Amino acid sequence: MSRAVCPGSFDPIHNGHIEVISRASRLFDEVIVAVSTNYAKKYRFGIDERLAFCSESLAHLPGVTVRPMGAGLVAEFCREHGAAALVKGLRSGLDFDYELPMATMNRHLADVETVFLPTGTEFAHVSSTLLKEVAGLGGDIGAFVPDAVLARLRPEG
Repeated sequence: MSRAVCPGSFDPIHNGHIEVISRASRLFDEVIVAVSTNYAKKYRFGIDERLAFCSESLAHLPGVTVRPMGAGLVAEFCREHGAAALVKGLRSGLDFDYELPMATMNRHLADVETVFLPTGTEFAHVSSTLLKEVAGLGGDIGAFVPDAVLARLRPEG
């Protein structure tokens, strides 16, 4: 059985994430979406809410499970869960430049390979940070997030 981990903070999950995870689920028998916590980072949504958003948004994908990762190394998470690969979505060359050293380190630490999937062009400009900012200023982000996330990102949500 082939197993991969798709890590991220998912604060919040958006349709670009879902598109990459959906494609990964066609490549691997199992994809574990590892919702991480970086204590140096300030989150809009707590871990329980981010887990719930991910679980609800990905429930339609066979072979995809959602688990909390905590603050440890993703390489160790992969080892603990028997994953041979990490899946990372890339929006641009800047993402590749950021991710490549981590991919090399993860291969060194846990003999885990990183599979890079280019994000669909309709989501290449989308980030959780941008979506939170636009929503906070009253902009329409409905095309980019699942309904549960949209309801919570609206100024009154």
